[in-house]
Amino acid sequence: MSTVERTDDLRHEGPTIGHTDNSIVIDADLDHVWRMTNDLASWPELFTEYSAVEILARYGTTFRFRLTMVPDEAGRVWSWISERTLDEAAHEVVARRLETRPFEFMHIRWSYTPEGSGTRMRWVQDFRMLPDAPVDTEGMTRRIDANSKIQMAVIKDKVEAAARAAERSP
Repeated sequence: MSTVERTDDLRHEGPTIGHTDNSIVIDADLDHVWRMTNDLASWPELFTEYSAVEILARYGTTFRFRLTMVPDEAGRVWSWISERTLDEAAHEVVARRLETRPFEFMHIRWSYTPEGSGTRMRWVQDFRMLPDAPVDTEGMTRRIDANSKIQMAVIKDKVEAAARAAERSP
């Protein structure tokens, strides 16, 4: 994937910053993809890695929420609070973890653009791991990059199936 220029809100001084940039074209119109992927309450059904989402607060188009992962291979359950601001006119979302451990920081930018008869959904993630984290920034970059591809493929299948079902409904 191409590298994008970081905006000021994503710049941090210090050691190496982890950066991933992944996108996928979903065969569904932009409004459908936007609605499905930004419905936080449905994320446990949309993603394979989340077991629960609890919306804690909403301020206009900004949501504060707790994400809980499915147990990992060691049986541990990870949970944290994030904040997500939607800009529907620009078809962009800016998110950040508020409870950051084991990250020093985690920022995510989602964007959606029409492409052919579908929609390109793109996730750009910038982060750094804390020194005492169980994995370093380079290792986490590999994990996030690989997992983003898996989650995007799952989301693509589910969003496309829902779009086909909606087309068949009167």
